[in-house]
Amino acid sequence: MVYFIATPIGNLGEITYRATETLQSVSAIFCEDTRHSKILLDRYGISKPTYSYHKFNETKQLDLVLSFCRRGEDVAVISDAGMPCINDPGKTLVNALKKEGFPYTVVSGASAFVNAFVLSGYDPPFTYYGFLPEKISDRDKLLDASVGVAVFYVSVHDLAENMSYLRGRLGNRECCLVKELTKSHEKVRFCRLADEIDDDKGEFVLVVNRGDEVNPLCLLSVKEHLDYYMKDGMSKSEAVKAVAKDRNVPKNEIYKQTL
Repeated sequence: MVYFIATPIGNLGEITYRATETLQSVSAIFCEDTRHSKILLDRYGISKPTYSYHKFNETKQLDLVLSFCRRGEDVAVISDAGMPCINDPGKTLVNALKKEGFPYTVVSGASAFVNAFVLSGYDPPFTYYGFLPEKISDRDKLLDASVGVAVFYVSVHDLAENMSYLRGRLGNRECCLVKELTKSHEKVRFCRLADEIDDDKGEFVLVVNRGDEVNPLCLLSVKEHLDYYMKDGMSKSEAVKAVAKDRNVPKNEIYKQTL
């Protein structure tokens, strides 16, 4: 059996009894970072062989994991924090196990986007997107103004840029910005996507609330929105003003997306 085990996202005391019991019982533990996982394993007196299993060697390590399965031995897969397969390695292995017919299961536990959504107080349903793609074209395919409550992971280095992009794409929506989940200095901030966030450390979960009633034109891409007005005889400058008003964003945000 392969166990995909959730680990604490901050406070080490939040690991479940079943998780520690399972980690004690397996033949080997595959870790996103063995040095990081050692802190958790030492805390609970778990001494088992550990192997690295991260996004850069996930395919290469498949044969090693499957060799344990073929011998009928149990193994565990853990990430640095939270649930494997949620922006962490695991999906490739799950699909290999399905193909080979080996049993696997999940040992439940924390996942940062779930905690952040609960803290936001927004109404479900919500959609989890993980980290935004780097390319604007890929982002535009993923999101439009019809998006409801949306949850993102954001690095501090990308926070200002990501919020600026989302404001241009979705409008200046209310959002909940969370960091240091489950730790004593956990931070929850309610703001708007246009707000400037003065914080230079850590990683964030950004929960963006659903917008008000959507103008059908806002379901178009910015380019399509501009073309709609320009075909009616507006100059580019006039069209930019109209699009900015429709989307409730600054004009310079529309100009940026037309470059």
